[in-house]
Amino acid sequence: MTPATTAKAGAPVPAAIKYQGTVHELQKQLMTRYYDELTAIAQGGPGRSAQLLIAGNPVEILRAFDMIPVFPEVNALQLAVRKTSLPLIQKAEELGYATDNCAYVKADIGMWSSGGVAPFGTIPKPDILVCNYVGCNVYLNWFEHLAELVGSPAMNIDIPFLRTPSGVASEDDVRYVMAQLQELIALLERITGTAFDEDKFVEIVERSARVGELWTKIKELTKRRPAPYDAYFDSVTMMAPLYCLRGTVEAVEFFERAYEEMSARAEAGTGPLAQERFRIVIEGPPPWPFLRAFRDLFSRWGAVAVASTYSTVGGLWEFGFRHDVARPLESVARHMLEANLCNRSLLQRYQQIERYVSEWDADALVIHSVKSCRLFSAGQGDMREHFVHDMELPTLLIESDLEDPRYFSHAQLRNRIDAFFEALEQRRITAGVVAAEAARAAS
Repeated sequence: MTPATTAKAGAPVPAAIKYQGTVHELQKQLMTRYYDELTAIAQGGPGRSAQLLIAGNPVEILRAFDMIPVFPEVNALQLAVRKTSLPLIQKAEELGYATDNCAYVKADIGMWSSGGVAPFGTIPKPDILVCNYVGCNVYLNWFEHLAELVGSPAMNIDIPFLRTPSGVASEDDVRYVMAQLQELIALLERITGTAFDEDKFVEIVERSARVGELWTKIKELTKRRPAPYDAYFDSVTMMAPLYCLRGTVEAVEFFERAYEEMSARAEAGTGPLAQERFRIVIEGPPPWPFLRAFRDLFSRWGAVAVASTYSTVGGLWEFGFRHDVARPLESVARHMLEANLCNRSLLQRYQQIERYVSEWDADALVIHSVKSCRLFSAGQGDMREHFVHDMELPTLLIESDLEDPRYFSHAQLRNRIDAFFEALEQRRITAGVVAAEAARAAS
């Protein structure tokens, strides 16, 4: 990278980020093949698909029946990244959806109302809709409407909130979820006309365990200085294979390559920016239609995310969870109950962030509140107060939306972010002066 220039006092502007490593290119190839396969099914080719949700899902069971998982959230964010979501959102609003309904839902419903055709491919009519209810009651309404639109059978799996302070689900809750997974298996046997292959299921669970292990190792690397990648903006490159391909050979191979590349960057002392000046933790999803612009608002200050809650929305592996081949069905149930962000209480979310700040040695917390997502944004004001007053951690709360471009104000966000980092920089300077004076006095 070229030396940084300065647009305003104290605000260095790194050269444009070009994260185009092997992992980035491999991800593009894998996701292109993934959507090509779905398009082929939509056009009458062989294969089956199932729609389910990212947070706490039983994808290993579906893959045991050779069903390709389709995630409406992933489709919605792909629409947003390609800046094609607004007409679809407006189409859903014409159907009666309120302006403050989840924009993911509206983009997805708008896409299905247009025949399931998207810039990245055509989504096939699912053979089954599996609503794995984890934390967000909007999921239930979303999949009810999808079932009406596409005319496919649907099943709701009720996942109790994680109510234990230990973070380990009660045995009663585990049995409750496992019983529903057995019902899902029986339903899939009727739909596909094939018996459940437990040996195949165990192999898939084993691959999920390996992916979880590799993903954990990759996330541990950002404890280094400098962090070899940004655990928010670069993590999204790895999250697509993590969710859409979990349980496959391709996913294992991808994460082996990703760990190899990120480890090499860590050993070489290479970071995503010319200089890592601030280490931050980010809470909440990104504004997908403006992802690059949003990243630049932080990178110009030399701010690198060393951890993020969003990267755990589909699985919280870095704190120890692993799928277990000795208890495959139970481990799928425990993943749904214990190992995802959306099923945790606000206090458990605080604890997760506190661990990131402490163990990843972060300077500040940034909370990106999403206007149309109550699951993430509810309680974030209290979250800010907790970290500012109880933890004395510099914390910035900003708002836009993950999908709807009407709620993104670049100028407003830049003013807020610049003011925050100016104050953070001044705090650092003041602390340095005080430390120097204390050293002189001691000598």
